[in-house]
Amino acid sequence: MSTTRPTGDRTWLVAVAATLWGISSLWRGPLAREYPSLAIVFWEHAVLTLLTAWWLVPALRRLAGSSARTQLSVLVIGAGSSALATVMFTAAFRLGDPITPQVLQKLQPLIAIALAAVLLGERLRRTYLWFAAPALVGAWLLAFPDPTSVGVSSAQAALLALGSAALWAAGTVLGRAASAELGFADLTSLRFALGLVTLSITAMVTSTPLAVGSDAAVNILLLALFPGLLALVLYYRALGHTPASRATIAELAFPVSAVVVGIVALGARPTASQWGGFVLVLGAVLALALHEQRSTRPAVAVPDDAREALGGESRASVR
Repeated sequence: MSTTRPTGDRTWLVAVAATLWGISSLWRGPLAREYPSLAIVFWEHAVLTLLTAWWLVPALRRLAGSSARTQLSVLVIGAGSSALATVMFTAAFRLGDPITPQVLQKLQPLIAIALAAVLLGERLRRTYLWFAAPALVGAWLLAFPDPTSVGVSSAQAALLALGSAALWAAGTVLGRAASAELGFADLTSLRFALGLVTLSITAMVTSTPLAVGSDAAVNILLLALFPGLLALVLYYRALGHTPASRATIAELAFPVSAVVVGIVALGARPTASQWGGFVLVLGAVLALALHEQRSTRPAVAVPDDAREALGGESRASVR
């Protein structure tokens, strides 16, 4: 096998985007401790909708002319994968530490491959369990400082993080299906706009106050600009010039940067068992990704959707 880098290889750009996702706790963590999660995500979506507004009108026209399946997929992506998932992810920071919610997001490929099998009517092979089992054990160890003594708050934080990972994984699968009729700009603008509408309705129904102090404005703006829009644009620009195997490895910059920020800037102190869980989760997901890309018998017989999700689309549904 040749070791020459492909012309225009942008593995480094995938790593930059993944690092931006990893440092989001710098802004999301402090905001989550002061304001309702719904309010933070509402203003985050408001900024993102404004930044992508010039894409929205043509996107709405194309959506109106698309199939019912694509329209339903976009609705689920906007309301669930963008709005609800981000609210759950933000709430996990209030209840847990600044590292665990982010590292648990690396379970997305495991969830995405299973969802692709379910939604497309395919059968998971037994091979899948060899990767899923250690990842789930790792998630348990990572979620609880003392895995033999589970507290209510830590359990809630872990469930919220896993719930957001599941919704983002669903967005990956549905986004792949919708991309047959809609482009990246269409999906991006629609997800943020529909997310904003969903959050507005939810705030009214639940009487959640959306007001935030002027001190929060800078953090919300930075959160929307860097881990949000900039990371997403860089990521998609890089994928077309980056081999899937390299993109998978480069994405490990996300949990690594999350751990560094959590320890250095936010004072997190993972226990020995949590470090073990960290290694198990990343190892299982990386092994699954490489297996799906190289094996003649992938863990699930949905090659395009599942393997593309593993090869670099697992965070494409987050921001």
